[in-house]
Amino acid sequence: MTPFISEIIGTAILILLGGGVVANVVLNKTNGFSSGWMVITTGWALAVYVAVVISGPYSGAHINPAVSIGLAMAGKFAWKDVPSYILAQIIGAMIGAILVWMFYKNHFEATEDADSKKAVFCTAPAIRHTFTNLFSEVTGTFVLIFTILYFSNASINDTNTIIGLGSLGALPVAFLVWSIGLSLGGTTGYAINPARDLGPRIVHAFLPIKNKASSNWGYAWIPVLGPIVGACLAAAFMLALS
Repeated sequence: MTPFISEIIGTAILILLGGGVVANVVLNKTNGFSSGWMVITTGWALAVYVAVVISGPYSGAHINPAVSIGLAMAGKFAWKDVPSYILAQIIGAMIGAILVWMFYKNHFEATEDADSKKAVFCTAPAIRHTFTNLFSEVTGTFVLIFTILYFSNASINDTNTIIGLGSLGALPVAFLVWSIGLSLGGTTGYAINPARDLGPRIVHAFLPIKNKASSNWGYAWIPVLGPIVGACLAAAFMLALS
């Protein structure tokens, strides 16, 4: 499997399971209907775990443009490979979103609320405020990338303290995303991943969903730009400390 295909598959699985848990909670007549934020954050964390397990051996399991950009800025990934990774991630996210719609199609049809249906695909702020919404995405992604940069090292300060993903597996990333979701996710829905929001938002725009809300393109730049800025700041901070 090539890195490009690996990133497509990994990101598609991420969105299938992550968007799937949102659908299970917000769409009518599912067995998980109205089960709450804890279920959503746990489902997303485990979705990341599964995606990393699948694509990690072949591409490093970035499954997120912010990760690719952050690693490249920190000198841990080649800049020449960033565009192909991002393209693969967006393609994978779109595929995953389509699969979620196919899987829950009957429940989309049973749900009247347009915003609930849109929430399966993309994020939205709890309170619309451009600066604080952007700050939320920057901060959440900073925590994500700064911690991942530590995961990607074999040791700290040339000691023998092993902390890398090679020894711990994909579980630390799941706990990291779970923590961000529980602590920082309530303001914007914690996209912290441009592909995770943009790919499904594009799919939402063209799918034949009955009683469909606007895809809210006026907000869509925030879950794209915010994570990129957060990733760049995390990499810069890491380089300043090294």
